Amino acid sequence: MKNVLLLLAGLLSATSALAGPKVELVTSLGNLEIELNEEAAPKTVANFLRYVDDGSYKGTLFHRLIPGFVVQGGGFDSDYERLPTYDPVQNESGNGLSNAAGTIAMARTQDPHSATRQFYINLGNNTSLDGGRRAGYTVFGKVVKGEEVLERMSLVPTGMSLQLRARDVPETPIILEQVRRLPED
Repeated sequence: MKNVLLLLAGLLSATSALAGPKVELVTSLGNLEIELNEEAAPKTVANFLRYVDDGSYKGTLFHRLIPGFVVQGGGFDSDYERLPTYDPVQNESGNGLSNAAGTIAMARTQDPHSATRQFYINLGNNTSLDGGRRAGYTVFGKVVKGEEVLERMSLVPTGMSLQLRARDVPETPIILEQVRRLPED
């Protein structure tokens, strides 16, 4: 019994030791806390934190919302103007993390290595985005607080945006007011 307790204590401390940096997404519908996984997606986490640290996520929009699928943001300002980007990041989708509900991943084009600043949060289990024979979409963290905010987001009506030439755009803008690193525990 003592050995089992020691093993459990070791696993718990190893799990907390592996915990990565945390960021807070302050949105117009409430706050989300995201734990990033530097071990599984080091290049992607570094890329995301570059945008966090330079403050360029402030005032951006969640411009795409598909209930039960994803809410996507980080790439457009409040006038739906595309924002400048750093160089694309290498795809790390084969890292063992899945596009499960509540995870955060990088948006990209058909080019697997085209992710820059846009990210999405999975509102459902989207394992079809994991890849397999082809490159998937890189998961690099998970929501650890604020699941109710995701629920509020999923209830926002969406429609067609002529400006973006896209469907599934929230009719009432969901604003990403600020993203900031949280102090390490």
